[in-house]
Amino acid sequence: MHTPNPVSLAAKLSGEPEFREVGVGSWAQTHPGEPRPDDPASPDFDRRFDTLLLDEGDRRNVLDRYRYWTVDAIKADLDARGRHDFEVAVENWTHDFNIGSMVRTANAFTANRVHIVGPHKWNRKGALMTELYQHVENHPSITELVECWRHRIAGEIAYERSRAKAAAIKAHAIAVQSGSAASSINDHASASAAVAAVSEATADIARADARIRELEEAKIIALDIIPGAVPIETYQFPHRCLMLFGAEGPGLSEKALELADDVVYISQFGSVRSINAGAAAAVAMHSYIAQHL
Repeated sequence: MHTPNPVSLAAKLSGEPEFREVGVGSWAQTHPGEPRPDDPASPDFDRRFDTLLLDEGDRRNVLDRYRYWTVDAIKADLDARGRHDFEVAVENWTHDFNIGSMVRTANAFTANRVHIVGPHKWNRKGALMTELYQHVENHPSITELVECWRHRIAGEIAYERSRAKAAAIKAHAIAVQSGSAASSINDHASASAAVAAVSEATADIARADARIRELEEAKIIALDIIPGAVPIETYQFPHRCLMLFGAEGPGLSEKALELADDVVYISQFGSVRSINAGAAAAVAMHSYIAQHL
C-alpha cells in the first residue's frame, strides 16, 4: 500500500473540500408522489424522459431543464432552439488531449458542427460526454473538409435563392389575384388579407436575401500565430464561418493555413509563444458569441 500524499491527507483531515452534489436523485426522491413522466398513463407523459435516469437519478453535466432526458432528446432540443452559425474543426494528427476540451466548449456555445480531421479515434476524456449532444463529423484530410464545407455553403445559398424566388412568385400571384377581385367586387376583407399576404411574402424575400448575403460572406478562419495573422481583438467574425484549430505544439498544418481565408491570433504578453490550444479555442468561440449574440 502506498503512502498517502500528505497534502491530500491534510485536506481530508481538515474536512475540506466538501463537494456540492451535482444533478438530482431518482424521480421518486426528487418528486415524491408525482406521476412519472415516462408512464403513458400519466397526464404528464413525455417521450423525452429516460426510464433508467428516472430510476437511478441524473448526475450528468447538463442544464437542469434537461434532467432525466435522453441524449437524443437533448440533441434534438438544441437543434430546435437553433445552433450558432459557426463550426469548428480540429486537426487530430497527434492525438491531442485538447480535442476533448474543444468539443466541450463547442457544446457550451452550441457550435453548428464539430469536425475531427484525421484519425477517428481521439481523446474524449476532456469532452465529458458532450460529443453526444453535438453533430460530430470525421474527415480524412483538411482538403476534404474544406471542399465539403464550401459545397454545403453553396447548397445553402441555392436553397435561400429558391426560397426568395418562391416568395416572389407568391407575392406576384397574390397581387394579380387581388387586383382581379378588386375589379369585380368591393371586398375590403379580401383586400386586407391580400395586402397582409403580400407583406408576408415580401418579408420572406428580405429574410432570404439577408441570409444569402451572410452565406456569401462565409469564411474559413485559421487560429494560429504566424506572420500576417490579424489580432482577434480587432477581427470581425463573419456570421457563417468555420474555425480551424491545430494540435498543441505544432499548431495548424501548412495545408490548413493555405486553405484558410483569414488567419487570426490571440494577443499574448508573457514569455510563451502560445496559450493552450483548448484555451485558445474557448477564447475564439466566445469572441464569436460576443459579436453575434
